[in-house]
Amino acid sequence: MAGSLDNVERIVKVTGFVNSAPGFVNQPKVINGASELIGEIFGEAGRHARATVGVAELPLGAAVEVELVVKIK
Repeated sequence: MAGSLDNVERIVKVTGFVNSAPGFVNQPKVINGASELIGEIFGEAGRHARATVGVAELPLGAAVEVELVVKIK
C-alpha cells in the first residue's frame, strides 16, 4: 500500500477502457483527460506509457475505467 501520493515514484502505465457505441473512434481523446491530470499532479514522474480500449460495456454502467501501474518508493 502506498500510504500517500508522496510515496509514488513514477506512474508507469495508464490503461483506459471507454464505454463506446459502434463507430466511436475517439477513445484516446477521452483518456487524454486522465493523462493530463496525472501529469499535473506528478510532473515528470507522471510521464507514462498508455493504452486505450473501446469496450461495449463496463461494470455498473460506468462510462470510463482507468487502470494505473505505479512504482512506489
